[in-house]
Amino acid sequence: MRYAMIMAGGSGTRLWPFSRSERPKQLLPLFEGRSLLEIASSRLEGVVAPERTVICTAERFRDVIEGVLGEIEILGEPCGRDTLAAVGLTAAVLGKADPEAVFAVLTSDHLIEPQSEFTRAVDLGFSLVEAVPSRFVTFGITPTRPATGFGYVARGNPVDGFEGAFEADAFKEKPDLETARSYLESGRYSWNSGMFVFGAAMVMEALERFQPAHAEGLKRIAEDWDRGAETRRSTLEAVYPTLPRISVDYGLMEPASRSPEHGICVVPMEVRWEDVGSWPSFAGTLEADAEGNRSSGSTVLLDCREVLAVSDDPSRVVTAVGCENLVIVATGDAIMVCPADRAEEVKRLAGAVPESHR
Repeated sequence: MRYAMIMAGGSGTRLWPFSRSERPKQLLPLFEGRSLLEIASSRLEGVVAPERTVICTAERFRDVIEGVLGEIEILGEPCGRDTLAAVGLTAAVLGKADPEAVFAVLTSDHLIEPQSEFTRAVDLGFSLVEAVPSRFVTFGITPTRPATGFGYVARGNPVDGFEGAFEADAFKEKPDLETARSYLESGRYSWNSGMFVFGAAMVMEALERFQPAHAEGLKRIAEDWDRGAETRRSTLEAVYPTLPRISVDYGLMEPASRSPEHGICVVPMEVRWEDVGSWPSFAGTLEADAEGNRSSGSTVLLDCREVLAVSDDPSRVVTAVGCENLVIVATGDAIMVCPADRAEEVKRLAGAVPESHR
């Protein structure tokens, strides 16, 4: 049966001061009153039934998410252990309940349009794994620029019988600009989206070969999953923090791509894919004026160019005159200003502010 897991455990510190440790970016109502998690959940309509959708997130966000999404299954992590642990936990839990489970791993911090192309690609991903359970499927985003902040996957030969699917030829780490340009010019490379389709049982088998520490710990968690809430919580809190911290790309996809037991497929998605993980990327979701300024909330900009001004406090107006290439963000208790070309350093800045303002 088909399932979906939405990963919603990121901290989003590059969107400080909006995003905080108890209010991460995926829960902020930034888009006409809706959060990225709400948008990601609604994106699954017609793809996977709500009762077969799970959210993998920090346990401390459970009440907030249930308040937003209503009754939905939540896999609450006692601590963050990177994406392989989240995928493995999902595989262990779903596989115990349904040995034939096939699940999509989806992100909660992207805007993806159009819906029809997303639905087509995910349905194809499910079909590929259902036809050959040993397959792992990744989704590639058609690149629009030589981005250096994304990993890439190279397309190989078409998969027989599945139009629009290809063998994955190689996974590449974040490249330098010259290499990224060569990838774009070749026409063979896609951005690695961080979205996948797996068979739950096959994930557990692969972890036994490639990441035995994960496999052992996750089996212990799965054994106690149905033995009452207290036993489940106790085992999860004892075992989960011991899992090695590693991403699903490094811990599972790369070793699987070198293993004859697996066929790694890539399904390109022809979509607008906005990774809303920083203030410049958030700016890309806003309409620009004639001078390239973008704003949200109460703002006044005079004689400015290429300025992003954001306020989430109706009583606080962000104003600027004669400024260029700045990011200005105001909340009820913090103000952040930086040059637009240094916006990636907001993560470092967030770590330097007092704990009370993180």
